[in-house]
This record gives sequence, C-alpha cells and structure tokens, in this order.
Amino acid sequence: MAAERSTADILDAAVHVREAARSATSGATGVDTVLAALSEVMEYDHASLARWDPLRRCHTTLAGSYPDDATAYIETRLHRDPVFPVLRGPDRGGLWLRDVPRRLLDASPGFQEVLSPLGIEDGVAQCLFAADGRYVGMLNVSTRGPRCTPDPARAVVTLLTESLAAAVDARERPRPGGLSPRELQVLAELTAGRTNREIAERLFITPRTVGTHIEHILAKLDLPNRAAAAARAAAWGIEPSP
Repeated sequence: MAAERSTADILDAAVHVREAARSATSGATGVDTVLAALSEVMEYDHASLARWDPLRRCHTTLAGSYPDDATAYIETRLHRDPVFPVLRGPDRGGLWLRDVPRRLLDASPGFQEVLSPLGIEDGVAQCLFAADGRYVGMLNVSTRGPRCTPDPARAVVTLLTESLAAAVDARERPRPGGLSPRELQVLAELTAGRTNREIAERLFITPRTVGTHIEHILAKLDLPNRAAAAARAAAWGIEPSP
C-alpha cells in the first residue's frame, strides 16, 4: 500500500517513473508504462495522461484507465470546466481534489457529472508544460474511498511533471507547415490582431524575437504578410491560448 510506504520507497518509485517517462519519450515503450510506474508512487483507481492538441483544441488520451464517459470529458470538455483556469494558474503545482473549494466543485460539471458518480474522493489533476512554456497536456489521477496519499507522494507527483510533459509532448501530432511550437504560438496570436509588443508580453519574449518568428512563419508558409498568416491560422482552427 502506498500509504504505508516510507519516503525512501516513494523516492525510489519516482526514479522508476522518470525512467519509464524517458523510455516513452524516446519511443522505446508506451506511455502506459509511465502510469504503471506511477502506481508505485501512489495508489489510484483511475489515471490518465492526455496530450493537448492546440489545433483541434482538445485533449487526446495517450494512456488511461478511466471509464469511457470520463475519458470523453477529459478529452473534449475539461478545458472548459471552471476548474481548468485554476489548474493552469501561475503556480502550476497541481490541484488535489481535497483542496478544491466546495463552491468550485459545485460549479464543476467534471466533478458533479463524472467524478462524483464514480465515487471519487481524492486525486490530483496536474497540467504539464514543456520546457519552452507550452501547455502540452495533463495528468489525472483519481482514488475512491478513504485513502491517504503521503505528503512525499504528493510532492513527488509535482516534481515528476517535467518528465511526464516530455513523454506526452513526444506524442505530439505533426505540426502544420513545418512550424515550430513557438511559431505556432505566435501564429495563433496573429489571429487576434495583436501587435508584436502585445504578443511579446503574452509569450514572455521580446518584440524583436516576435518579428523574427513572423518572418520565419511567412517564409515557411509562403505568405505575403501577417494578415494572410492570420487567415491561414483561422482556416486551420488555430486560436491563441486564453
């Protein structure tokens, strides 16, 4: 039982998760091996790793054990749940169910329609970000019944996010036009009619860097100007992040 394990045991299990994530990132094994290793860090009844698709604006489950209706919610509705902006907040530390304010749970279709009927009493939802700051996906872990997750296990889940993000990002769909992830972000911002300075402030880069990215975007897509690039992005269904 995870609740009975020592801190040393949990840390050893965390090393196995990182090894599994590294293997999945290289393509040597599947993402399901990461979730299997994670079960040694903490007990769970359901878990999933999902990748965010910025073009289709939905999640795609790479590995998971949730029932079909819960999986469908994670993939198509979770990013519109009132809890999601809290998950993607600046602290990025994961949100444990027991720590969510009651008023937020009452307003969350995900909890009321999906988790509660499953008898879920605890767990964590952790947004995953690539090293360049892109949101790439999410870890969801849920437990039924009165289980105790040791504090070391809670901390370890947060510390593992970089490895988990790499494993999820490795399964990213081919990017249109051969654009880099950052170029796609800049392209998305163009659809909102933002200036280089406004884009720079939102992406935490310099206006000069934004200009360079736009030059590369126009060259790769063989387009004459930023208006044409914005139109192409709109046709692809690319939108800026909230």
